[in-house]
Amino acid sequence: MSNSSSALLGLIAGTAIGALAGILFAPEKGSVTRQKLTDEAMAARDKINVNASDLKDKMASSMQSKKVTLDEQLDSLVKGASHKADDLISSLEKKLADLKAQNKKFQKS
Repeated sequence: MSNSSSALLGLIAGTAIGALAGILFAPEKGSVTRQKLTDEAMAARDKINVNASDLKDKMASSMQSKKVTLDEQLDSLVKGASHKADDLISSLEKKLADLKAQNKKFQKS
C-alpha cells in the first residue's frame, strides 16, 4: 500500500473515531444529536448531489467540445483525401491518354 493510501486511510479512521467520540461525549440529548446527524447527513447528500451534477455537466460539455473537434478534424481529413483523390484521378487520366496515343501509333504501324 502506498504512503498516500495509508495517509488517506488514517485520515478516514481518525475522522470516524473523532465523530464517534464526539457523539458519545456530547452534552446534548440523544434526540437532538440524532437530529443534528440527520441534518448533517442530508447536507452532505445534497452537496454530493450538486457536485455530481456539476461533474456530469462538465463531462458532457467536455465530450461535446471533443466531438466537435473530432468532427472538424474528420471533415478536414476527408477534404484532404478528396483533393488527393482528384489529383490521382487526373494523373491517371493523363497517363491513360498517353497510353491510348501510344497504342494508336502501334496500331498504325
